[in-house]
Amino acid sequence: MSQDPRKISQIKQAFYHIFPVRYDFEGMLEQQAAMTLQGITTFYTWMQEVPLQEPAGIEQQAALVDQMRYDLEEKLMDAFQTPFDRQDLYALSRQMDYILNFSKETAREMYVFGVQPDKATLAMAKALLCGTRHLAQGVRVFPLKTNEVKEIIPQARNYLHQIEDIYIQSMAALFSTDDPMDAMRKREIYHHLRDAGRALRKTLYLLHKAAVGLE
Repeated sequence: MSQDPRKISQIKQAFYHIFPVRYDFEGMLEQQAAMTLQGITTFYTWMQEVPLQEPAGIEQQAALVDQMRYDLEEKLMDAFQTPFDRQDLYALSRQMDYILNFSKETAREMYVFGVQPDKATLAMAKALLCGTRHLAQGVRVFPLKTNEVKEIIPQARNYLHQIEDIYIQSMAALFSTDDPMDAMRKREIYHHLRDAGRALRKTLYLLHKAAVGLE
């Protein structure tokens, strides 16, 4: 005995109302990662053009990434299902947002404090860019290629080690300077760049955790 098509349609509509089609969280994370990489690229390029100009472009890109994060959070609260643990999804987007926000703060302080790029800041910014490039690559293939994600993570971590090493060496050099005011200004810049690296480290950890959880 065939069922009434109208009744079937009503059942489907009720089902979709109760269990709405999930949002494309993977696509949203991929877009956020791509825009984060674009922002860090802008930051590194900006740092190489002296004298430094007001970092309006970096601030605009950071604001856009902020909005991407807020949009994901709103959809996350509305979604019935998520592709992986929603707490990890939320934290991954949040930590990724910090990478560009710390970079934006670094650029703003360099401009306002009158701190010109030096060998240390350029090296840390380049390592941050390379690490973020690997992050964007990992997010792009996640969650379909978890093995590839696990191969990308150690490559990105190598650049995090570089940031830490450069930070320690640069701080040691600052301690022996004869200009304490210059040392204080540079210390702030080095510290923010290190914070950006640590935000990248936490983002990579969460991406790795999510990849392992899907196996």
